[in-house]
Amino acid sequence: MIKYITRNAEETHKIAKSLAKKIIASPLPEDLALVFALKGDLGSGKTTFMQGFAAGLGIKEKITSPTFNIFKKYPIKNEPGSYEPGSFYHFDCYRIEKPKEILDLGFEKIISDPKNIVAIEWAENIKESLPKNTRWINFKFVDKNTRVIDIS
Repeated sequence: MIKYITRNAEETHKIAKSLAKKIIASPLPEDLALVFALKGDLGSGKTTFMQGFAAGLGIKEKITSPTFNIFKKYPIKNEPGSYEPGSFYHFDCYRIEKPKEILDLGFEKIISDPKNIVAIEWAENIKESLPKNTRWINFKFVDKNTRVIDIS
């Protein structure tokens, strides 16, 4: 487990951007999509982290939580010779009440493509539907400026 303590949104953004750049720097030895499950209270830094992560994948669009759409798809833009370009899927499962709801949105097909990178806010709401290779990122709100981020 890797633990980070951030004191502002810029630090959170920088950590996430660096992680994404490391991921796409080399091919992934996975048979499934790379899945990140984000867990933490409202205001704990999940969306800020996703903004930095998307920037590290070369995504220029403004990233907001797709709370009402449940997910949004972005093409991954990276340097030749690195991770084979696929798509980045940003899910927000805050409104999901039953894990089956995510399956109705084509989730199994999305996570079965090894070119995809998937990040899921409020992933605990669909825990039973997540693949075994899921990497968890836990966010803890400490105070107005401080967050603890654990990546496992």
